[in-house]
Amino acid sequence: MLAVISGPAGSGKTTLVEELTRAHPESVRRAVTATTRLPRPGEIDGRDYHFLSRGKFEQMLSEGDFLEYNVFNGNYYGTPRQALLDDLARGGIVILVIDVNGAGAVRRFFPDAPYIFVIPPTPGELRRRLERRGTETAEDVGKRVSIAEREIDSLPKYDFLVVNAIVADAVRDIEAILRAFGSLRITGGEAEKWRAGKYAKKDRQADPQAFRTS
Repeated sequence: MLAVISGPAGSGKTTLVEELTRAHPESVRRAVTATTRLPRPGEIDGRDYHFLSRGKFEQMLSEGDFLEYNVFNGNYYGTPRQALLDDLARGGIVILVIDVNGAGAVRRFFPDAPYIFVIPPTPGELRRRLERRGTETAEDVGKRVSIAEREIDSLPKYDFLVVNAIVADAVRDIEAILRAFGSLRITGGEAEKWRAGKYAKKDRQADPQAFRTS
């Protein structure tokens, strides 16, 4: 199953996904997207992003290798199509963290995925988080806050809102969303599974908090 998570810079969406993959290493993975920006301290190629040269990115773009792409602050960002399909083929839940423009493009290919938008509790907290990161100039922080204001207007295009005030609480909210989509959503064949007794394990003794992916 694919899940798409968006949110302004400083919303903490990447931290939430890291916590989810750490808590559920066998069933939840983050899709690795590509960018032409330079790695930040601590970032690793192939884990945080595929860090590509501008020439390589544009070559892949011309060959139709991206499911979606965007330009932000002079750098390309995009989702390699085949890498995502290969990841989905492995099973479990694959989380794609992209901006609102990318999410709109992905929805055309994956309309039934859960689309989740993450925000901090207040605009002031968003600015404080950006300033605490220490990776942008004051001018860049201002630009990101302005972009965030525009991104917030895309909320009606998403299925779920997660307010990231306390990381642990926000992680539980996302887990609940994924659990519902993974085990409750009707996608076809459920009647046959019921007749075959494949839901017998979901009895009253089952742990209602158990994280299930199917």
